[in-house]
Amino acid sequence: MLGPELVAETEDMEASDRQKSYADLKRKDIEFAIGDRVFLKVSPWKKVLRFGRKGKLSLRFIGPYRMLKRVGPVAYQLELPSELSQIHEVFHVSMLRCYCLDPSHVVPVEEIDVMLDLSFEEEPVQILDHDVKVLRKKSVSLVKVWWRNHSSEEATWESEEAMRQQYPHLF
Repeated sequence: MLGPELVAETEDMEASDRQKSYADLKRKDIEFAIGDRVFLKVSPWKKVLRFGRKGKLSLRFIGPYRMLKRVGPVAYQLELPSELSQIHEVFHVSMLRCYCLDPSHVVPVEEIDVMLDLSFEEEPVQILDHDVKVLRKKSVSLVKVWWRNHSSEEATWESEEAMRQQYPHLF
């Protein structure tokens, strides 16, 4: 290897090393001990329409659950309740968060219907307000929706048309 090939290979290796160093800055080694209590991360249902950042982008955890054993270098087995018996009990460390004793952090699993892929569907409770957003060439009807497992301060503005199609019982 001479000339341009050597230069290209050196530049590729340098770029690869630089990207690895950037990735390593964000990566942290997380380890849990057997018997530790951890929260399990679940994700909101993908098809819920939202304009704001509350609800959908906020992190959600259920638990805490007791750590039974370490299965691999980055996988742990949890002691799950009978309601989650259909879900495999081994999880990657990225799905787990250390439990700090604070009862306000706990979201009981009975209050949300966790599906097999660890997602859940947000359910609206009631319509709090109506508004019309006037744009340049059209107007959009919006409704302020109060979601289950959220406070009224976390209510979000949604498209009235989409909410009527998805949740007609609210109107």
